Amino acid sequence: MATDQVILKQDVRSLGDRGDIVTVAAGYARNYLFPKSLAMPATAANKKQLDEMRAAAAREAAKLRGDASKLADTLQGAKVRVVTRAGDSGQLFGSVTSRDIADGLEKQGFPIDRHKILLEKPIKETGDYDIRIHLYKDVKQSIRLEVRAEGREDELFGEAKAKAQAEAMAAEKAAMEAQAAANAKVAAEQAAAAAAAAEPVDGDEIDALEDAADKEGLV
Repeated sequence: MATDQVILKQDVRSLGDRGDIVTVAAGYARNYLFPKSLAMPATAANKKQLDEMRAAAAREAAKLRGDASKLADTLQGAKVRVVTRAGDSGQLFGSVTSRDIADGLEKQGFPIDRHKILLEKPIKETGDYDIRIHLYKDVKQSIRLEVRAEGREDELFGEAKAKAQAEAMAAEKAAMEAQAAANAKVAAEQAAAAAAAAEPVDGDEIDALEDAADKEGLV
């Protein structure tokens, strides 16, 4: 059976991936692969063209990966806030989708294809979410999504501000109490030292000191 070497122009199940050089039956190549533009003859000219295409593809892949890495660095710490209608329980009257997130990112200067935003399912409740973005093959980044109910933004901001103020006051109070305790300890130590210095000397201790001085010829 006559065979031909061909270069696959597309992925072909059971044969290989795009760019592979494979050997197939001549009739299969002539009657199926070539008419369907799935392959081309593996001539010297076509092999040279393939090498050039591979080199160009490698350069393009390196550029895409580099651009994606830079974008991932820029996106670090990014937040998107979506304000929408919701019930008192936080259940949304609808859902937040990848398109909503992409729109929020674009407003901040990040034009991201919504298909690169990984959502397991639409978001249907208010709250904070970590959203993964698949920028390029092995390059991914996470952003923060804040879903808020319409009319409650000011209320939530007020609650957060009040909480922060309460935490600051508690920290200040704790610091003052710690300082007061330290001052009390120092005062107690100073009082104990003063009391020890003012304690009267026992008569026997005085006699002993005089005897010692006499022996040394000091008295």
